[in-house]
Amino acid sequence: MANPHPIAKLYPEEPYHAKNAITSGVNGAAIGGAAGLIAAAVQNSLAKSSVGAGGIFSRSGATIATMTAVPTVYCFVKDASANLREKDDTLNTTIGAFFGGAMLGLRSLRMPQILGQGALISVVLTAFDYTGGRLSGSKTDSQFVDEYERKEYLRNNRRRPLTETVADLGEGRGIEPPGYEERRRERLREKYGVEINPVSATVE
Repeated sequence: MANPHPIAKLYPEEPYHAKNAITSGVNGAAIGGAAGLIAAAVQNSLAKSSVGAGGIFSRSGATIATMTAVPTVYCFVKDASANLREKDDTLNTTIGAFFGGAMLGLRSLRMPQILGQGALISVVLTAFDYTGGRLSGSKTDSQFVDEYERKEYLRNNRRRPLTETVADLGEGRGIEPPGYEERRRERLREKYGVEINPVSATVE
């Protein structure tokens, strides 16, 4: 078996911990339901005719139901998929987002629209999750990665050998690798016939 890459030691593989899909679904329902109520209230306040406070549910009930169902299904299916696969990766987001997005097209009762909405939401959320789930990009979890070890690895991984640097830049001009003085004296002797002896710091 091949040895793992050295950087893999900085990212230890954690054992999978089962998720509570029901709790996730309830949390998603609470968040989606609250957002749906706000959206319904805005629609009700912008209506041309006065419909009363009950219009939030009578006129905009479908909006509340849809906005509640989407995050509920997404959160539940995402965690249920992770439990079945025993893996917490981007594929769970893809599956959950497809079913959650399908809820948006369910009101039309047309299969092309249901599948299209599911595919669209799935692609968007999968790309967002794959790139780190943040608008600023992925971020290393400092809980599992020692920052000093990570920077030491990156520094050593990008360090060029001294001989390669000297070969590119040449000796002199402040670049004095080991044996530079001996080679310099030899070049002066060959070019000008001058023998230069190093100055001794001791008095004989």
